[in-house]
Amino acid sequence: MLAGCGFELRQSPNYAFRTVFSTVPVNSPLGIKLHRSLTSSGQVEVITDARQIERAQIIFDQLAEFREKVVVGRTSSGAIREYQLRLRYRFRVRTLEGKELIPEAEIQLNRDINFNETGALFKESEEGLLYRDMENDLVQQIQRRLATLRQL
Repeated sequence: MLAGCGFELRQSPNYAFRTVFSTVPVNSPLGIKLHRSLTSSGQVEVITDARQIERAQIIFDQLAEFREKVVVGRTSSGAIREYQLRLRYRFRVRTLEGKELIPEAEIQLNRDINFNETGALFKESEEGLLYRDMENDLVQQIQRRLATLRQL
C-alpha cells in the first residue's frame, strides 16, 4: 500500500566528490555536526589538516557564522515579550585550483521565542535547544547543496 504512494525514506545523498577539505572549526558544535553528517554515509572523507589539503577534491570554506538575538515584540509597558533568534551562515565551495562550484552563499535561519521574566532560566535552555535545532537544519541544507554538485 505504501509503495504505491511514492513515500520513500530519506537516504544519504550521493556526492560527486570523495574528499573534502573543511575550514569549519572542528571544535565548534556546527563543525562537529557537519563533519559527522558528511562522513556518516561512508562515501566522504573530511580533511581538516591544512598539510593534507592537496588530497582534497573540493574545499568547503566557512566565511562567517553570526548568531543574533533580536527583540521583535514588547508589551504596552515596554517589557520584552518576544525575541527572534537568528543564525546566518556564509560559505562557498571551490576546487583546489580555485574554480568556484558553489559561489559565496548565505543561509539564514530564524526562530521566534516568547519571553517572560518569571521563566527566564527556562527560556535560556529553550534558546539553546532552538540554536541546536537551527544548526541541524543548517547542516541538512548544506548537505543538500553539496549533493547538487554533479561535476567537479
